[in-house]
Amino acid sequence: MATGKINVSVENIFPLIKKFLYSDHEIFLRELISNATDATLKLKHLTSIGEAKVEYGNPLIEIKVDKDAKKIHIIDQGIGMTEDEVKKYINEVAFSGAEEFLDKYKDAGKDAGIIGHFGLGFYSAFMVAEKVEIITKSFKDQPAVHWSCDGSPEFELKKAKKEDRGTEIVLHVAEDSTEFLEDSRIRELLTKYNKFMPIPIKFGTKTETLPKPEGAKEEDPAPTKEVDDIINNPNPAWTKKPADLKDEDYKGFYRELYPMQFEEPLFNIHLNVDYPFNLTGILYFPKLTNDLNIQKDKIQLYQNQVFVTDNVEGIVPEFLTMLRGVIDSPDIPLNVSRSYLQADGAVKKISSYITKKVADKLSSLFKNSREDFEQKWNDIKVVIEYGMLSEDKFFEKADKFALYPTIDGKYFTFEELEAKIKDTQTDKDDKLVILYASDKEAQHSYIEAAKAKGYEVLLLDSPIVPHLMQKLETSKEKISFARVDADHIDNLIKKEDTTISKLSDEEKEKLKGEIEKVIDPSKGFTVQLEAMDSSAQPFIITEPEFMRRMKDMQQTGGGGMFGMGNMPDMFNLIVNTNNELVGEILNTKTAKKRERLINQSLDLARLSKGLLKGEELTNFINRSYDMIK
Repeated sequence: MATGKINVSVENIFPLIKKFLYSDHEIFLRELISNATDATLKLKHLTSIGEAKVEYGNPLIEIKVDKDAKKIHIIDQGIGMTEDEVKKYINEVAFSGAEEFLDKYKDAGKDAGIIGHFGLGFYSAFMVAEKVEIITKSFKDQPAVHWSCDGSPEFELKKAKKEDRGTEIVLHVAEDSTEFLEDSRIRELLTKYNKFMPIPIKFGTKTETLPKPEGAKEEDPAPTKEVDDIINNPNPAWTKKPADLKDEDYKGFYRELYPMQFEEPLFNIHLNVDYPFNLTGILYFPKLTNDLNIQKDKIQLYQNQVFVTDNVEGIVPEFLTMLRGVIDSPDIPLNVSRSYLQADGAVKKISSYITKKVADKLSSLFKNSREDFEQKWNDIKVVIEYGMLSEDKFFEKADKFALYPTIDGKYFTFEELEAKIKDTQTDKDDKLVILYASDKEAQHSYIEAAKAKGYEVLLLDSPIVPHLMQKLETSKEKISFARVDADHIDNLIKKEDTTISKLSDEEKEKLKGEIEKVIDPSKGFTVQLEAMDSSAQPFIITEPEFMRRMKDMQQTGGGGMFGMGNMPDMFNLIVNTNNELVGEILNTKTAKKRERLINQSLDLARLSKGLLKGEELTNFINRSYDMIK
């Protein structure tokens, strides 16, 4: 039997790194700047504990593009490397210098803020470069080193003349990557990935206008000077303590994140936890529309201030992906190229924490400033309703502050609503019937009929409402929701006393037959004769609650009935047998007049329901004029 070690050949690993490890070539700049940041933060840590006997100063990272020579330079003033360290960290692929550094100094105080993790980021340079050079000088008193490699396993290592501490990476850009020699492209990448890196990043210079000297004339031009163009904010708001920030600071950071968004956010939630995981960030509630998709992918995910992605699915609960802001955590598990999340138990814990934090913030706003919370309700309700549907723990908390507005502009929690309507809207089976409208203009006549009975009518118009009602009906005892146009009001909330019909059973059968003769079967009306108050309308069109709700749910996803969203609309035509006009229809001797009365009554009901349009509306108007001549 023979034993031994598997030999992983560099000749085989290099093409994999170059072609497949990083799916998006543009991230080479992010990785190299992350390395430069690490080198600078390491020096900061070593000087703070007295191990590096040098002046830390105010270091920055500089990016230079030499288009004519086809070179990109990334220059830092950080810790630098000795010859041995170059051999160790550059030539031994996947040996992570950052991990070794953290391990060595883990007892020297809080995390030094090192970004690197896998030791492979440097090699992303070969995705865009045909040759890479490293010129580096360590903070230690050792000679500078020059390393170069053309993308093959062969490299050259020699002494360099560099006098200053730090590292310069020189990329000789390949012919298929010349787009990265354009200043505009580099600035785009710096803004995307490095906008909030913790070390200042210089990219060229800019002209700064100075104050006019005392005594200068008004027509004299203001003096200017060339200054470093620092493209990042090394101390973004989420890295600070909430106590150190004012409302204007949060709003200013929102404008920094979304410069093209002109509406102010409604409020923000500052995330700050260091156990059992590290996570910071700021989430903003923007004004939301009823569109559930258009708002997504606005939260940016960072790892130690390095941008990773704006697709936070998994780490942020789905119902909160409509929010905006930043989440930053070194504990989020990423794949080796730092480009997407890996499944991990920590992600679930972070997701649960964010849900709890948002629920606590909303609860606090509701308790401390209810009037302001009510004013914001229409702009935040979609998120809260979605959360109540999708997260049981959020439902439990939100049930205390979720609001149910009435058509008169009053707001109730469910508990308050229940107490308010219990005496009037409990039916004969002891079930609480909650009436609602989805459009107070279109359903006005039905609303008025309910109000005439002393009933409260809610205004529930978000696309999630059908699903939420279903959840509430199953999670609470003896309640049901009914839209005001689902039936005539006496049927929606059935009481013990029943109205006696003025018509006999024989007369009702005859009346029903006459009406069905006139009504076009293709309209899908089911005729129902009901004994109601004589003052109630003669013809009322209703949509059965169950069928209509299932259709609504199907159209917004779910509903449990295949194809329901594509089914034709179904309506009931309720005929009030106690209305005087209905009696006249029954007793009319001429078929022509009876038909005209039925058509006119039906069209009035359809008009009330918003169903009368086009040619049928024109015919109704002409018939109405004929009747009043």
